Amino acid sequence: MSREKIAAVLSNYIPHETVDECTSWIIQKNIHLKITRGRASKFGDYKPLERGKGHHISVNHDLNKYAFLITFVHEVAHLHTFTKYPFRHEPHGREWKNEFRNLLGNFVVRRVFPDDISTALSSYLKNPAATSCSDHNLFRTLKKYDVKNESQEVFHLEELSANSRFALYQSRSGMIFQKGEKMRTRFRCLEVNTNRQYYVSGLAEVIQIENNVRETEK
Repeated sequence: MSREKIAAVLSNYIPHETVDECTSWIIQKNIHLKITRGRASKFGDYKPLERGKGHHISVNHDLNKYAFLITFVHEVAHLHTFTKYPFRHEPHGREWKNEFRNLLGNFVVRRVFPDDISTALSSYLKNPAATSCSDHNLFRTLKKYDVKNESQEVFHLEELSANSRFALYQSRSGMIFQKGEKMRTRFRCLEVNTNRQYYVSGLAEVIQIENNVRETEK
């Protein structure tokens, strides 16, 4: 794919002032970027391909432009870490943290992000975690820039009342949960078909389901 075509695709997903640099990364680092359907379990991932064949990075298509950029940089930081320390680094250890901090910090300094995201990122980058979801302040700030789907009302789990039934937004598992007690930042939830317990983040995006949806099966 030509540089122009790569830039044209990226312009749909990231802030316009970052398109040129991210396009250069893709070309220079031989990145095979896959823009995927929304995934409830992750925003993106990275894996090295066979020697000489480059690197695979995927990012969910439904992220807003700031979340998409942060996720892409997160995965590029994995690429840098793998290239520099192929046999001696933890997935989100010190080496990755330094790479991610340097790459994303450059965009923060250039004022690519709105002020509220920049403030949240400045705090987050002091000790970045495996996912931006881990930092509730950053996650909440990024969610303000999402484009809302008017045909389907999406909540955070913490917004639902106790014992509400819900499905995870973007999940295709078909699992239906009942909200239980709060355990720090997660809620203990019961999967109604299997009676198995799961711990779900209060910030998980969910779709509320009427409690009588499955009563007809009894």
